[in-house]
Amino acid sequence: MSADLPDLNRRGVMIAAGLTAGAVTLAAGAAHPAQAHAAQAHATSVPHNQSYPPGRSGTDYQPVIAPNATKIPFTVRAGVKIFHLTLGEYEHRFAEGLSARVWGFNQAAAGAVIEAVEGDRVRIYVTNGLSAPTAVHWHGVILPSGMDGVGGLTQENIPPAETWVYEFTLVQHGTLMFHAHHDEMVQMGLGLTGMFIIHPRRPRARVDRDFALLLHEWKIRPGTRRPDPNEMTDFNVFTLNGKVFPATDPLIVRQGQKVRIRFGNLGMQNHHPMHIHGYSWTVTETDGGVIPEAGRWPETTVLVPVGSTRTVEFNADYPGDWAMHCHMLHHLMNQMGHGAPNMVGVDTDALQARTQDVLPEAMIMGRNGMGDHGEHVEMGHMPVPDNAIPMVGARGPRGYIPMGGLVTVVKVRPGITSFEDPGWYENPPGTEARRATPEQLSQDGISAQERGGAP
Repeated sequence: MSADLPDLNRRGVMIAAGLTAGAVTLAAGAAHPAQAHAAQAHATSVPHNQSYPPGRSGTDYQPVIAPNATKIPFTVRAGVKIFHLTLGEYEHRFAEGLSARVWGFNQAAAGAVIEAVEGDRVRIYVTNGLSAPTAVHWHGVILPSGMDGVGGLTQENIPPAETWVYEFTLVQHGTLMFHAHHDEMVQMGLGLTGMFIIHPRRPRARVDRDFALLLHEWKIRPGTRRPDPNEMTDFNVFTLNGKVFPATDPLIVRQGQKVRIRFGNLGMQNHHPMHIHGYSWTVTETDGGVIPEAGRWPETTVLVPVGSTRTVEFNADYPGDWAMHCHMLHHLMNQMGHGAPNMVGVDTDALQARTQDVLPEAMIMGRNGMGDHGEHVEMGHMPVPDNAIPMVGARGPRGYIPMGGLVTVVKVRPGITSFEDPGWYENPPGTEARRATPEQLSQDGISAQERGGAP
């Protein structure tokens, strides 16, 4: 054991050895109740009294694509996959203009990914680089109780500056997660969450592009440098794998490919209804396992509850740039200042003139909504506090895109051989919305009164 644990202190070695021995004993017992449950819940589960060589990337499984995320590397020793997680504080960049001190696994705030194969034996070292004790829970993973990672219940907490080890055999497959399980609101709220992708040992129908996206929310007040982990409802930054639009990488797909997207939610927001434009998808899995084909249903929006994963699949038949985003409307904005008065319908020019003497540098906006805020910030017309990106979107091919937060773009292209960002899509002639001409309006019987004064 000591050859595998070069950096553990004496106390950590003793506890780790005890945990590992317990895992080996339990894994060897074919009648373990967790394994029996796994066999019932996953029809394609591996036999639990059989050992397997470690699953090989590209041979036994197709690796997931995790835009903006950090995949945790592994090595193999004596048939065991060995991972190392380091929990610590670091400066995380959500997008240009907004950074904060967060907590993360391997410097990945709400964006770490462990990937393995059903039947793999995994050994996961956890180094606590925090100033607080912690434990790591393998969310949805079927394993021995002593490996479940609940501080004070199934194990002692891992003290600061110590390295402990978890070891178990993966008896299921699916889209699962992992997270800190001590002082959860603070530690998870500050970013100690990740996805645990377990591929089936007996592959089902393969897909061409397999994406993983972890959802999270934060409260970062403009001008501050640390999220508020005690916030319960009033979040203003919403991330996909730790990034907000426009910093979220697009999902690149060749036309005709079959696509899988795995969504996970370990945040505080009860639901994220993830919606795709231009397509409908089929909900194929939850974190409890694969949905039988007869029980699957089509959606254009899939609800991802807290503590859950949802997996969808579709055929990418239609080329274009297709928005994909949460349909909770304020999750489409960055650091929305909803504590400010609603200015819709207000004569802001008159109001600014009346307040010029006391607020000479104020820029009062929003008589028609907030859609132009980001554009004015980008152009430098509107000063904002340091370390803030209120309402910032992105410059698109046909104007400004006034969205932020839980937004990305699925870019489907015919005939591409590279999955680098292909740039913006050019709509074929006659397939893009355009200004109606007076001739068209008259020809179709739309009167000047019905046009509302349009030419």
